Amino acid sequence: MPYLTSTRAGTASTDVRTGLGIPGYAHPLVAPAEWAELTRPGTPLHWVVLDIADGPGARPDPHCLEAAGRLRNAGVRVLGHLDSANGARTFGELISDAHRYRDWYRVDGFLLDRCPTERVSLPEIRRTVDTLRSICDDAHVVLGHGTHPHPGYAECGDQLVTFSGSWSDYRWSQVAEWTADHPPERFCHFVHGVPGPHLDEALRIARWQGAATIYFTDRTDRGGRADPWETLPGYWDDIVSRVGTGVSE
Repeated sequence: MPYLTSTRAGTASTDVRTGLGIPGYAHPLVAPAEWAELTRPGTPLHWVVLDIADGPGARPDPHCLEAAGRLRNAGVRVLGHLDSANGARTFGELISDAHRYRDWYRVDGFLLDRCPTERVSLPEIRRTVDTLRSICDDAHVVLGHGTHPHPGYAECGDQLVTFSGSWSDYRWSQVAEWTADHPPERFCHFVHGVPGPHLDEALRIARWQGAATIYFTDRTDRGGRADPWETLPGYWDDIVSRVGTGVSE
């Protein structure tokens, strides 16, 4: 398979610990079980994205504040969701949203979703990331490209989402050669529509391609009509067990 031919394959013998990055569940009132599971002891979480209404919303939400507080008390990093809209949103709009996340929910960083991938956009993204770090102490910034961007972005964000999409695409995907110059802790993969019997294979792909933060679900986007990340995968207990104990790494 293509992922086995990658120059990244050598990372399979390292001691990198895979963990879960949660792209953003539905509102806590709609998905209470999902949010409760995130504070279960032993869940191997790297971070959880808080997305109120494609951003922080117009006013503080007490239910989201409570959910974020429980996560922080459990030692889990909470990230605010900022939608770059592939560069269409202005610097001022993004920073305004970031301030609200910080003031209302005391987030620990941000996921800059639909982040541009082209070299020409690098200076503006670098400016945005620098400002995010100035308004949020020790901010953890994840650039949500969803595909491999220009390698210069690796010098900008703390982590890069280099795959976000379906299992049918992921199982034949290839990793960009430049990622071999960076440790797996720098990369994230989000994959929907992963059948339970193929969970081990999905974990092996992430391992071989050098992504230490992952989120796999059997939910699908139903042809773009649904958000596959809003609810727990049917095999949540299984993936927590496998990732938490290092199985298939």
